[in-house]
Amino acid sequence: QVQLVESGGGLVQPGESLRLSCAASGSIIISIYAMGWYRQAPGKQRELVARITGGDTTNYADSVRGRFTISRDNAKNTLYLQMNNLKPEDTAVYYCNLDRGTRYWGQGTQVTVSS
Repeated sequence: QVQLVESGGGLVQPGESLRLSCAASGSIIISIYAMGWYRQAPGKQRELVARITGGDTTNYADSVRGRFTISRDNAKNTLYLQMNNLKPEDTAVYYCNLDRGTRYWGQGTQVTVSS
C-alpha cells in the first residue's frame, strides 16, 4: 500500500516562498512514476499545479509557471514543490499525487497567502 504524506504548508505573506514536501512510503520507487501537485481552493474544483513524469518531464499550470518548481529526490522517495512569489490566489489545500495506474493521494497541506 502506497502512502503519501505532505508537509511544509503554512501562512505566508504575498511575495514570500514555501517548499512543500511529499514523502512516499510502501515499497515504491517514485522515480519511475508520474507524480504531481494539485490544489483545491474553497468552493473550487481540484486543479493540477505541476506534474513530473517518469522521464522527469515537467509541466505547470499557466498560473504558476515561472514561480513554482516541481522536483524529486529519488534517494529520499520525496517529491517537492518550491513556491516563490506567492500570491493570495495560491491559497488552497495542496495535494500530492502518484499515478501508477491506480492514483494515490496524500491528505493535503494548507497554504494560506495573506497580508
